Amino acid sequence: MVRWEPGAKVRLQAAALDLFAAHGFEQTTTAQIAQSVGLTERTFFRHFSDKREVLFYGQELFLQAFLDGIDAAPSDAPTMAVVASALHAGTSLFPEERRPYSRLRQTVIDANPALEERETHKMSGLATTVAEALRQRGIPEPTATLAAESGGTVFRMAFAQWIRDGETRALADIATDLLAELHNLTAEELAPPA
Repeated sequence: MVRWEPGAKVRLQAAALDLFAAHGFEQTTTAQIAQSVGLTERTFFRHFSDKREVLFYGQELFLQAFLDGIDAAPSDAPTMAVVASALHAGTSLFPEERRPYSRLRQTVIDANPALEERETHKMSGLATTVAEALRQRGIPEPTATLAAESGGTVFRMAFAQWIRDGETRALADIATDLLAELHNLTAEELAPPA
């Protein structure tokens, strides 16, 4: 019988990611993941419902960070300032030491269409959650949905840039730059079609 050791969830996550990257997501079993860190498959299932959850664990914390950022914004803040506050809070979950893990995780996701679909669904859920929180602040439609979808787009683009090889800026800084770019784009005068 394997003796209980602290940090099993983190060890399982790290081992799973390494195995997925080396052998492929579909080719890696939960038993292999558990055995690679000296645990049983039963222990694996105490922490994760299936091997996909290893890659997507913590989604509630991710969403909550954005909601906390919305709550932290002053009650009279303009809509996009509220979105900026949400982005700042969300990006705080990704410190520099997490960048190598995030890069490897994205490589595994990009190699598997079902995982890509799950990631897309996760980001869609983010926009839905943020839009609902904006509506609860009294921001009407379609403004709430436009702002939430824009914030989601900024986060996705910033994250993709953050995990690129050679990128050294903090995720929060990239998101801030992209949000400023979005502001500049929307501030341009719209010319009627010719």
